[in-house]
Amino acid sequence: MAELTHLDKDGRASMVDVGNKETTSREAVAEGSVYMAPATLSAIRDGAVPKGDVLASARIAGIMAAKRTPDLIPLCHPLPLTKISIDFEIDEPENRVIITAAVRCKGRTGVEMEALTAVSVAALTIYDMAKALEKTMTIGDVQLLQKRGGKSGDWQRSGAASGQGDTAK
Repeated sequence: MAELTHLDKDGRASMVDVGNKETTSREAVAEGSVYMAPATLSAIRDGAVPKGDVLASARIAGIMAAKRTPDLIPLCHPLPLTKISIDFEIDEPENRVIITAAVRCKGRTGVEMEALTAVSVAALTIYDMAKALEKTMTIGDVQLLQKRGGKSGDWQRSGAASGQGDTAK
């Protein structure tokens, strides 16, 4: 089993020292879904939610969340993010909105947590904006799809729907 990098020799939480790591280009992509009734999905797609444009609000919330990740996740380093993109896919057969976040930086540690945080907060925003229409929406499938750069190299999830078959490149 790999050594847990966020624990010191006495087992206490500790922020990893990245001071001696090389600054490199880093990128991470994550996704998640918000499942809902067909009528709720249609209202979001058609811009008919009383609170306003759900996906525009969720995009801004996701971007803001990525930028604030070290304020939310205790041992994350503040990073000079260079690009954050949030995309949505309306998946009518599955009655869900699929959220994809891609985050980039030039830094000494990766941006996986920023991408995952962006997806999570975008999903929460979709729920908040549409909860007057449906309280039974479900947030799920939040996962890292890929990461690039850094000492550990590139990694990509294969078979993302099942979460199996992860590969290092």
